[in-house]
Amino acid sequence: MAPVRFSAVDFDLPGDDDPRRTAVRDWLAEHPSPSGRDLAEAGYVAPHWPRPWGLEADPIEQILIDEELAAAGVHRPPNQIGIGWAGPTLLAAGSQEQKDRYLFPILSGEEFWCQLFSEPGAGSDLASLRTTAVRDGDDYVINGQKVWTSIAHVSKFGILIARTNPDAAKQRGISYFICPMDAPGVEVRPIVEMTGAHLFNEVFFDEVRIPAENLVGEENRGWDLAKVTLANERVSLSSGGVLWGRGPSASDLVALAQAHGVTDPGLRQRLVQIHIEGELLRLLRLRSVTAAIQGAQPGPEASIRKLFADEHGQRLMALALDLAGAGGLLAETGPFGGDQDLWRYGFLFGPALTIGGGTAEVQRNIIGERVLGLPAEPAADR
Repeated sequence: MAPVRFSAVDFDLPGDDDPRRTAVRDWLAEHPSPSGRDLAEAGYVAPHWPRPWGLEADPIEQILIDEELAAAGVHRPPNQIGIGWAGPTLLAAGSQEQKDRYLFPILSGEEFWCQLFSEPGAGSDLASLRTTAVRDGDDYVINGQKVWTSIAHVSKFGILIARTNPDAAKQRGISYFICPMDAPGVEVRPIVEMTGAHLFNEVFFDEVRIPAENLVGEENRGWDLAKVTLANERVSLSSGGVLWGRGPSASDLVALAQAHGVTDPGLRQRLVQIHIEGELLRLLRLRSVTAAIQGAQPGPEASIRKLFADEHGQRLMALALDLAGAGGLLAETGPFGGDQDLWRYGFLFGPALTIGGGTAEVQRNIIGERVLGLPAEPAADR
């Protein structure tokens, strides 16, 4: 196996008077409270995407845009699955009609998306999925079940993989679809977490008819597209905050610790380690952005980054609880003030980080085989 080559990136960012920064500031002066559609049409939601949806921005310009929007308190639409996973897959393999129909509403946050991949009997071994799609005239008829489907209850569309050729090898008979979540026969049932929140769902398909025009790419070649989606998912889940791109970051915890004061040497050492990990993840993010701008799909480095980010998130939340003490799990009181409930939620949610989006064990297999060149794990039937 040829060695994996990672993209290089210059980590020195231009100064405050760089024209790329001032261009964003000028736009923000004209749009002081931009809508999701304003940001999408300006190319500021996914600057590295090709025009007209993005700006074909290089890595440095994308980071500068991110910094200027953050400084102005402007947030991109919260459509993580649509922007981070579905959109890049449609860019890679969608028809022009599909791009024209779906990409701007994805970027603007006008239409939320979910991912219909995992099944009760096909979690880590995703290619063993049993949901079927049978061609019937101008439609595909879908039957089956998906599980752990984030935000399915508020989504307009879902990216769906289903088996279209049951006689082919398990990775060769899968197709990739755009599924309207309001189609007759789609049933969404909530899964309430121990946090008390409702993020995940079960989704059932009973004779659901999807137009053939919603097939993405070629029939029976959906596994290749699923790998594109999963790689982008791993990048997206390891962005920003430690709760899969949401929530607090290492710098947030360090700032809180500085504000309250920490004298215990063991806790201080753990804070230093959390800060170092946060900086490493920031640099890995720049590397991923560089690869995307150069036209490369996320590769095994996406698994490295996700694995590191997930375990970092669990360590950060455990440290936050130790800093807060026993009161840290109380919803309304504790040392973190008005943000107390966010940290409590994060600690309870933390165990899910190394499961969702591909378990830590799966990520280590990918790294071992594709990065280190180790032999593949023996098949279960050998």
